[in-house]
Amino acid sequence: MLSVLVAHSYFLRFDEKQRRRAKPYPPLATLQVAAMLREAEHRVALFDAMLADGVGDYDAVLAETRPQLVLFYEDNYNFLSKMCLGKMRRAACEMITSAKRSGARVIAAGSDASDAPGEYLRAGADVVLRGEGLPALVALMSRLDSEPSLAASELAAGVPAVVAAGSTQVPASRTPPLPIPELPPPAWDLVDVERYRSVWLNAHGYFSLNMAASRGCSFRCDWCAKPIWGNRYLQRSAAETAEEMLLVKRRYAPDHVWFADDIFGFRADWVTAFGDALDAGGGGVPFTIQLRADLVSRRMAQALRGAGCREVWIGAESGSQKILDAMNKGTRVAEIVAARDLLRAERIRVGFFLQLGYLGEDLDDILATRDLVARAQPDDVGISVAYPLPGTKFYELVKGQLGDKRHWQDSDDLDMMFFGTYRTEFYRLVRDLLHDHVSHGVSPALQRR
Repeated sequence: MLSVLVAHSYFLRFDEKQRRRAKPYPPLATLQVAAMLREAEHRVALFDAMLADGVGDYDAVLAETRPQLVLFYEDNYNFLSKMCLGKMRRAACEMITSAKRSGARVIAAGSDASDAPGEYLRAGADVVLRGEGLPALVALMSRLDSEPSLAASELAAGVPAVVAAGSTQVPASRTPPLPIPELPPPAWDLVDVERYRSVWLNAHGYFSLNMAASRGCSFRCDWCAKPIWGNRYLQRSAAETAEEMLLVKRRYAPDHVWFADDIFGFRADWVTAFGDALDAGGGGVPFTIQLRADLVSRRMAQALRGAGCREVWIGAESGSQKILDAMNKGTRVAEIVAARDLLRAERIRVGFFLQLGYLGEDLDDILATRDLVARAQPDDVGISVAYPLPGTKFYELVKGQLGDKRHWQDSDDLDMMFFGTYRTEFYRLVRDLLHDHVSHGVSPALQRR
């Protein structure tokens, strides 16, 4: 049995946009892994960076718990962790160095660690797990439990999807995922749920918690990284997901649940079964999901409403079919509009994720996105610019254009890191105009051709 401090490095305080937004969620994947380690009878403590003041808070927990092992396991459900936000990587490396200095062994896992293991190994990590890393983690824990003093190379020997300190060979940035075990419910008792409740109530007047009914996505958009699950879609049963929601409702009484799945439900019959199980248990909690436009049928929209869905975010990306095809998105502009209409008929709010600056996008394509927003009238939009994530086809197309800046510092950076049609300032202006369009109707600046 080992004493383990499980941690992550997403500090809300280091991301001003998200701090102002004030919608923090506990690190779901981190809590699931903590629960898995406890089921294996290890002594587990947690450092939750989300609401911490800084790395000093972590140092205090490290000194108090004095663990044999520190596991940095980033929250795979947090879309911001799929990027390398510079401030978070620096925090992670500083924390790894502190852990190593304290005498603990260090394992690191997450999207950025999978993409750039050398950064984490140089900071002092013994090994980096590739992808979700759960089978490898189980093997490493068993070895450390038997022989805590194993050298990093001995610890990792023969274990797939692991990069060890001192290795002379760094594997390719992506490896096929190993069979992924089921995870237990998150170790909610390790996190300060009431502190999250306070932030939400003070900022918004209601409290939201997060869940996940699945892991991964089977679609193959060229810009979307698959550092954790590859192209697999791993879905829990409708009954099991409903049981967890009912438990969360009884224990923590959230007013709302955010499902962090890349794609929620996938099939209308799964959503119907989920709703039926909730009804049998006394009713669930209103929730928000993410879903592809081409998965929204009338039956799906009705099933979502019946299960308690109140808001759906669709990865619309662009109003230009040319750009959707260049992305290998696999959807049609007409499907985006139809999905909006079907969900509106069921009184479900709709948000569009939009992406500016993709390869080949010109003014006509941007105006087509404006026209999509004007026609579909989403209730909200989330707007970003194209971000070259390592391991994607998009990254391979533009990597020769990348300079010293390879990642954003925080989520409001929106810096163009390759040679787009326009400069960063132009895309930031279009973002603001589109937001204004949704809030107040068509902006005069967007009406000009």
